[in-house]
Amino acid sequence: MRTFSMWVVAVFAFCFALWTAAAEQKIERISGSAGDVLDDDPVGRLKVYIYELPSKYNKKLLQKDPRCLTHMFAAEIFMHRFLLSSPVRTLNPEEADWFYTPIYPTCDLTPTGLPLPFKSPRMMRSSIQLISTNWPYWNRTEGADHFFVVPHDFGACFHYQEEKAIERGILPLLQRATLVQTFGQRNHVCLNEGSITIPPYAPPQKMQAHHIPQNTPRSIFVYFRGLFYDVNNDPEGGYYARGARAAVWENFKNNHLFDISTDHPITYYEDMQRAIFCLCPLGWAPWSPRLVEAVVFGCIPVIIADDIVLPFADAIPWEEIGVFVAEKDVPKLDTILTSIPTEVILRKQRLLANPSMKRAMLFPQPAQPGDAFHQILNGLARKLPHHKTMYLKQGEKVLNWTSGPMGDLKPW
Repeated sequence: MRTFSMWVVAVFAFCFALWTAAAEQKIERISGSAGDVLDDDPVGRLKVYIYELPSKYNKKLLQKDPRCLTHMFAAEIFMHRFLLSSPVRTLNPEEADWFYTPIYPTCDLTPTGLPLPFKSPRMMRSSIQLISTNWPYWNRTEGADHFFVVPHDFGACFHYQEEKAIERGILPLLQRATLVQTFGQRNHVCLNEGSITIPPYAPPQKMQAHHIPQNTPRSIFVYFRGLFYDVNNDPEGGYYARGARAAVWENFKNNHLFDISTDHPITYYEDMQRAIFCLCPLGWAPWSPRLVEAVVFGCIPVIIADDIVLPFADAIPWEEIGVFVAEKDVPKLDTILTSIPTEVILRKQRLLANPSMKRAMLFPQPAQPGDAFHQILNGLARKLPHHKTMYLKQGEKVLNWTSGPMGDLKPW
């Protein structure tokens, strides 16, 4: 017991040293190519044509359930709004580099506000049928110069449980398209090579309203609020977070260095700004809005999600700003975090203080240079010029319109 008490005292002394040093901290610019990519301006480097679809694919869904504007999949809505007034938009499809189909496949919510992705494949097939029938551009490439925003837990696999998502696979008609999606995990059937991985939506105005003075001491060592078990969707506890969240709770629920709970206090955002480390474990998918919140509030993200592909990884130096812990190593979290040298923590905090890093993780209204909208456009611009092999010969077909589960083939 005495050894443990001495250890706690040592850690709090360590935190005090961090507070003192943080008072003199400066913002550190992201060096090298990552910093250059983060500051890129996509305007003038690409043109996007937006298909005009019946409102049943987008606006009517939102009118039916305005909660779609605030959940973590709302990027599909705000990306549409952004592109409508963006200088990269072209009204002449003949000069377009990319084609965008504005549909809101996650705007189908349960009474508790959770998205139901099960109608999404039918909706997606219906929209592709529409654009391929009324415009010639899809048929030239079978979607290879088209992009779709698919922010479900497992992207275009359209299921919230990984086992079922893998079984379904990516909707066959989207196999050649570029997917803009929150989901990213290496060597996974739900991530196409060439997908653009984006952050989940977190409300910028709401977070801005909860900022506290920058010199506030970070008196919490490790912080987390959220589920450890999902008893409703995983009653036997075998799938949710692959057991990582349960391991956090079982190992550290009584550890004084860990401020963890299932409660969601009204001071949640303020608490993150008082913490040194914020746990960002996987849930049903590898990511969650905590990653965005941690970066915005300067709390070092502790990323617990094996093989995760992080948002805008060519622009944001995740290895330098975060801490990666393997899922199997969760029981050693206390040792891992207390072993990080002070100077390493301070540098991560200086990088997190960079405003360009925070902007890249957000979808503000109105848009701002360097924000997540612009990082998506940068990702599309870096894929240009399209290779000539993208274009099909007359009469050539690659995609199979009749493949996939029978339920997906029903009319939407």
